[in-house]
Amino acid sequence: MRSELYRGMFLSVTDDKSNKVTDYSELITVGNNNEAILTKEGNVFAKGKDIYPRNPNEFINISSLIEDTNDRIIKDVVSGRYSIYLLTSNQNAYGIGDNYYGQIGFDSETLERTEKPILMMKNISKIFSGNSSDHVFLLNSNQELFGCGDNISSQLGLGKSRKEQRIQKLTKIQKIPKGKIIDIQCGYSHSIMLIEDENQNQNQNQNPKRKLYSCGYYEYNGLGRNEYTYEFTEFKSSLFENDDNILDFSVGKEHTLILTSNSKLIVFGDNEYGQLGTGNTKNQSIPIQIELPKLRFNENISNYHVSCGMIKSFLYSSHPSFSNLEEDLIKLFRRKEFLQYFI
Repeated sequence: MRSELYRGMFLSVTDDKSNKVTDYSELITVGNNNEAILTKEGNVFAKGKDIYPRNPNEFINISSLIEDTNDRIIKDVVSGRYSIYLLTSNQNAYGIGDNYYGQIGFDSETLERTEKPILMMKNISKIFSGNSSDHVFLLNSNQELFGCGDNISSQLGLGKSRKEQRIQKLTKIQKIPKGKIIDIQCGYSHSIMLIEDENQNQNQNQNPKRKLYSCGYYEYNGLGRNEYTYEFTEFKSSLFENDDNILDFSVGKEHTLILTSNSKLIVFGDNEYGQLGTGNTKNQSIPIQIELPKLRFNENISNYHVSCGMIKSFLYSSHPSFSNLEEDLIKLFRRKEFLQYFI
């Protein structure tokens, strides 16, 4: 699940000790019980009861808590449900917060929770988790994928032989689809992976073909099959045409939105709160196409993105003119009721 709100939002962060505005935010990410801001300077300010239980409403600079002072410049931050993950400029992955399922990569009996970032793995290029998930994936520079955390529904894609509820040590995912891993989004009990086919013959003006693969289980059968999927398996739908490609996708707790190059918005899964945008609250076990709203900034679909909270969804543009929406999001982010209404 994509837990980021908006890259490049102008949001100032004040250091309580110096009362100095640090800089503008590069990325905001939200979990079920945490919020984090990555600044342009490479600092991460975060809050949450599993991050700073003494004052869960106070933002603290968690990147400054990394023991290695040469590893405190952060280039990406990802929220899990009760944990936050940091990727440093040195390509090292750290975790902070809850570790009940081993989602920080350590035995939870010896490390139930941590209030400082703990080094999980080196030589990492990407971190994937979700704002309703207790599992995480780490991708290294050799395109090797590792996972840990909650696996009660086989959401780590480890196969039938690994049915443990908790995977408390980073474990290599042996069977992954061929191609380049572009993204992995994690729901509560499932994961969806976007793969780009690097070997497929393409015309000069065509983008490489992208496919979705899923594992785990949707309570509402949102993957179109009423069964557990123990390994990453290709997601297929008759709505995808031969000339259609996946531009973007996003995963909520139990719902999914997919945006395609043929201007299709495909949705499925839980719809109890109307998060699928179908105009009703009927759950969709089979993917359906819904009509795109009138595009606000321009008609180029490639400039648009979808983003899911736990029970809400957004369609937004990467166009730089964001003034009104930007202001609304900042106000929303600062509200105490933010988590209740957004996710």
